[in-house]
Amino acid sequence: MKVFFQDEARFGRINDPRPCWAPQRVRPIIPKQIIREYIYAYGAICPFDGSSCYLILPAMDSGCMNIFLKELSERFPDHFLLVVYDGAPCHSEGSLNIPQNVQVLSLPPYSPELNPCENNWDDMREKFFKNTVFSSLDAVETQLITACNFYESHTEIIQSISGWNWIVN
Repeated sequence: MKVFFQDEARFGRINDPRPCWAPQRVRPIIPKQIIREYIYAYGAICPFDGSSCYLILPAMDSGCMNIFLKELSERFPDHFLLVVYDGAPCHSEGSLNIPQNVQVLSLPPYSPELNPCENNWDDMREKFFKNTVFSSLDAVETQLITACNFYESHTEIIQSISGWNWIVN
């Protein structure tokens, strides 16, 4: 059995300038843009062995969630998967086609601090999107692919981000 924590995150062309290093008495110039174009990253991470699975999809709805659950199931066909997620509307069990080797469990309402996948999104935004202006939504997607591939191939980072005491013990 594998336990995954799942969440979605929106990535787009609106950026939020962040503090950055600059020599003393030099004010860094950080570009900012507000263009409302988005894509969504669906992710599931396993705190025990650092496994992860990501998909980039156009919306946050039950159709896309079904695609993600199917992909997660197919990537780990030899395991029974417990997927812990929040109470987002796209997670309503009546609208989901849950694969045979998957069981879902909802976190309590209004408790994002219980989902270590939130930390994964924060880390991804810090390392791959900080103070970046994108010329197109395709450029955002390209950077998001790079970020997702990085985390899928660095299981030790996923373990350090998500291996909270109350989960692994």
